[in-house]
Amino acid sequence: MSKQTPFHQEHEKLGAKIIDFGGFDMPVQYQGIKQEHMAVRERAGLFDVSHMGEFFVRGPKALELIQKVTINDASNLVPGKAQYTAMCYEDGGIVDDLLVYMLSDEEYMLVVNASNIEKDWEWIKKHNTAEAEIENRSDDYALLALQGPKSIEILKKLTETDVSAIKFYTFEQGAVAGEGDVIISATGYTGEKGFELYIDTKKSDALKIWNELLKTGKEYGLEPAGLGARDTLRLEMGFALYGNDITKETNPIEANLGWLTKLDKGDFIGKEAIAEVKEKGRTRKLTGFVIDEGRNVPRSGYKILDKDGNEIGFVTSGTQSISLNKGIGMGYIHVDHANEGEAIQIQIRKKEVNATVTKPPFYKK
Repeated sequence: MSKQTPFHQEHEKLGAKIIDFGGFDMPVQYQGIKQEHMAVRERAGLFDVSHMGEFFVRGPKALELIQKVTINDASNLVPGKAQYTAMCYEDGGIVDDLLVYMLSDEEYMLVVNASNIEKDWEWIKKHNTAEAEIENRSDDYALLALQGPKSIEILKKLTETDVSAIKFYTFEQGAVAGEGDVIISATGYTGEKGFELYIDTKKSDALKIWNELLKTGKEYGLEPAGLGARDTLRLEMGFALYGNDITKETNPIEANLGWLTKLDKGDFIGKEAIAEVKEKGRTRKLTGFVIDEGRNVPRSGYKILDKDGNEIGFVTSGTQSISLNKGIGMGYIHVDHANEGEAIQIQIRKKEVNATVTKPPFYKK
């Protein structure tokens, strides 16, 4: 049976279409994906993303464990800062991509993808040889994402915290709608200004925060938004989705995550395999493309061909871009054909459709 977030009844009241996502009943849309997508781009949208997992790592050995299991350098963090990173297997395949929040000198919060909570937890537990104190509090936390150009104005009305001072990949802790100890961060997955609100449901009333946000946001055109719009928004920015664009079959160098792979930070799981790919050079890379004409929508698994019809890769994510009104996608393409501006073809059902290799983000402000 699927799990439900604390906002499940609210989604039902709002007439949301509910689907199973990562083992949770989640709203895919309310009034419609296009409407919700444009609300986020032009005004603001409120997402329930409580299905994400939250692990806490504490004590004098906390950093040692995080350094061992992640590919970025967490020693660069200071309290109040967050970092995007990934965990890899010994062969360099990706276990998951995640966020690391440094809460205090010896306390961190790791935020992982919903469908990977159990797998990630077992992986971290297995590699906790330093015996850091670890706690899986995924079931205790509600998570809301308020995204869009009006998000600052809306949130300002509900908190004493100076939200305009929260820069990208930083966070503060404060009260929202009178409910204390909320982690207010700005790590965004839509390409718009926005905030994530991590609410400890053992201490705070998450429903009150949801309702107050919607009530306060009404005059700014805030709309509840589902996972459908979340996907179209992130794809316009070229942000990877675990299970589609990054998997245990892909390594960080192929997946364009070389920038967050710190090979000089000391030992970590997957280091040797990743270093080898970096040294020898990747044979394929995750890249973007735009469909040249018509309403042709690329989908995950479709073949990518060169202009002569030879198979050179496959699509990992695709959609009809709502902001651009054309088909866009990402996929793994052989490096010889992954050059910006190169003409390629996407095999959509039985026809070959012309497309152009394009480096994301597809949507630029």
